[in-house]
Amino acid sequence: MTKDNSPYTATITGCSFLFNEFLRILPLLMSENCMELIKEEIQHNRLLQVNSQKARQTFMGEFKRRYNAVPAFFWKEFQGMSEQGQKAGLLYVILKAYKLAFDFHFNVTIKHWNSIDQSLTKNDLMMEFNEISAKDKFVDGWTDNTKSRCASQYLTILRQAGMLSEKSAELHPLHLEPADYAYYIHSGEEWFLEACLLYPYEISNIKSELL
Repeated sequence: MTKDNSPYTATITGCSFLFNEFLRILPLLMSENCMELIKEEIQHNRLLQVNSQKARQTFMGEFKRRYNAVPAFFWKEFQGMSEQGQKAGLLYVILKAYKLAFDFHFNVTIKHWNSIDQSLTKNDLMMEFNEISAKDKFVDGWTDNTKSRCASQYLTILRQAGMLSEKSAELHPLHLEPADYAYYIHSGEEWFLEACLLYPYEISNIKSELL
């Protein structure tokens, strides 16, 4: 399988959660002259405050990937969410934008949450990489360093979203205000409530409040 027909990408290594940076760039992404504004920001660094122009270019490429992974309507809803709701929303977008993150989340993180220890380590993710590599020759060709960086970046994203302890491997559910789940319930994206590590009875309670 080649890069062109593999659903996986390692570009997540160049851009982690970057919540505050993404919020600063979101108005540019939502504007009609988006491309022009982004080009100017890469050049002049007025909002990102990132010294390296190459890094700004990388971030902007990944921000566009994330922005385009969901309908424009989501971003209107996103603006009305609480800060924790927005962090969860950015996690949702990352899971939509990167199949690798989605597979890590559903094949490893959720399974560990539903197990006895409810923890997650880098080794757990590297075992999933073995499974993916066996089915995808493009991923199989990645260096060990690239795979390691992908796994580390995913763990960082979970920590910054509030789902993984900073100093331990302990997982935590994302408990938000019911209104912050409304988009997912009303848009047929209920899977994301499971991705927030909510139990079925919690999801039922949220749905009963919103529907």
